[in-house]
Amino acid sequence: MRKDIKIVFMGTPEFARESLKELYEAGFNIVGCFTNPDKPSGRGMKLKASAVKEYALEKNIPVYQPKKVKNNQEVLDILNNLQPDVIAVVAYGKILPKEVLDIPKYGCINVHGSLLPKYRGAAPMQWSIINGEEKTGITTMFMNAGMDTGDMLLKEEIEIKDSYNLESIHDILMVIGAKLLVKTIDGVVNGTIIPIPQPEEGTYAPMITREMTKIDFNKSGREIFNFVRGLSPFPGTYMELEDGRKYKVFDVNYQIEDNIDNTVEPGDILLMAKDKLYIRCKDGYIIINQIQPENSKRMDIKAFMAGNRLNMMDKFI
Repeated sequence: MRKDIKIVFMGTPEFARESLKELYEAGFNIVGCFTNPDKPSGRGMKLKASAVKEYALEKNIPVYQPKKVKNNQEVLDILNNLQPDVIAVVAYGKILPKEVLDIPKYGCINVHGSLLPKYRGAAPMQWSIINGEEKTGITTMFMNAGMDTGDMLLKEEIEIKDSYNLESIHDILMVIGAKLLVKTIDGVVNGTIIPIPQPEEGTYAPMITREMTKIDFNKSGREIFNFVRGLSPFPGTYMELEDGRKYKVFDVNYQIEDNIDNTVEPGDILLMAKDKLYIRCKDGYIIINQIQPENSKRMDIKAFMAGNRLNMMDKFI
């Protein structure tokens, strides 16, 4: 019976909340939730609880918010007192030390947003799109001391359609991951899942930093298209003029040209009209659809062009 399986859940954002919700509604005995400490948010910088904490409190599940898990005796004492059969980890944001991994009877099970062993690390969904992968998915796995290197349990894959961006993939995988976690825990407890060791070789998906988000117009249209949608809507990509003005970009299309005019360089503006902004790239041009000037709001290109301060001599670098 699921109610006899004691679970400690560890997670923080909305992606993790969906898994917690699915476990709760499936009837598991969730004895505690670990989530990151509240963070200042908004103009008033008031402390805001994580999505996981909000749901846990709503369901009267005990919440724990340690600043660190490693070398924290209080965390070990709490977990040893709770005696979980399973620790379920979804986007918690902290690495679990061996002494924590060894506590639950059935192990620590993680939901990871890629088809392992590809894209281990912090930003698998982003890099799958940026790198032009045709498919991605969810892998559940046993956790070990490595970075997403534990034995794989279950997988479910989806196609990465051109119409998808990071938000689309996030929302789809959030639901798939939640349901797959329930199925995984059932299978592990019942002994019907055979763990598959990962090969040592794999690819990594490092955290996205601000310095990584600038558009390089020396790249192909397809590469820029994937780059923009892989980081949209957050953190968003940006393009920069020679004079230092920056514009965030959230949605683009591209057009490949057979006969490129070599007098026009990547980053040059090709066309400006009331609802059009075309910028030269390596093999054609980029069509800007959604943009956000500095100190302004996000808008479609028609609204931007109605009050823009660009001219045909401007160049994006």
